[in-house]
Amino acid sequence: MITAEALTKRYGNKVAVDSIDFTVRPGQVTGFLGPNGAGKSTTMRMIVGLDRPTDGRVEVNGRPYHEHCAPLREVGVLLDAKAAHRGRTAYKHLLSIAATHGIGASRVREVIGLAGLDSVAGKRIGGFSLGMGQRLGIATALIGDPATIILDEPVNGLDPEGVRWVRTLMRSLAAEGRTVLLSSHLMSEMALTADRLIVIGRGRILADDPIDDVISGATRSVTRVRTREPERLMATIAGPGIVVSILSDGAIEISGLTAEQVAMAASKAGIVLHEVASLKGSLEDAYLALTAGEVEYRSSIAMRTGADG
Repeated sequence: MITAEALTKRYGNKVAVDSIDFTVRPGQVTGFLGPNGAGKSTTMRMIVGLDRPTDGRVEVNGRPYHEHCAPLREVGVLLDAKAAHRGRTAYKHLLSIAATHGIGASRVREVIGLAGLDSVAGKRIGGFSLGMGQRLGIATALIGDPATIILDEPVNGLDPEGVRWVRTLMRSLAAEGRTVLLSSHLMSEMALTADRLIVIGRGRILADDPIDDVISGATRSVTRVRTREPERLMATIAGPGIVVSILSDGAIEISGLTAEQVAMAASKAGIVLHEVASLKGSLEDAYLALTAGEVEYRSSIAMRTGADG
């Protein structure tokens, strides 16, 4: 488990992390989201003792990271997949890290197999592709069989098979009762992997809830229908809080009523519906809505696109 209380980090006059509180619980995958410059990396660095908080505290498995006698057995971390000696082979790299905690060669071979590195275990890391470097970083994080795993952008550079492997691995680790904190900008993959989300913007927590609650709270659901009698349908369903829009392709979008309610109203009025569907907001929609005013770096193209659409 990871717990933060009033966690704060300042660099001069800049507040990178602004007195945040959160808990990352075991048995689930917690996604950590936020724009560039939001404070994600600083927070993760403070969790594992690479940065010292200006104020507040953060603990892993009941104590600050630096107080753990065998940190590799408590926390597995991937913050920078390039943080490895490029002249060493993958096997030697993992063996040297394992030796710091008295972990044997059998565990090294085990995580090499788990990460799909068997065929390149004897190759120098300097010749690794980005994806193979990511696999090595994940293997390094798992070397101590830790109860808590923290991974920053673990699918960066991986092919579709590798992305699926990471997703399956994270969910299986959580199912074993481990604490998993996962940071990624790949919304589609986060939607498939995470159980809970912590969203941060400009150093402040914007959301900390189960993923479905985050999506439903930041987006609106609509019912989309098609009929040859749009005017009659709109008159039939008109009421307080109901908003109806006619799209350019002739479909009708209705907010304030479920698909079942629209279908029942149409049936009672004898109106034939050729299509009726519930459309829910996506994680990407929710994320963009939550962070709309928290983006530190914004391109002019994105701003024009948003204004046009």
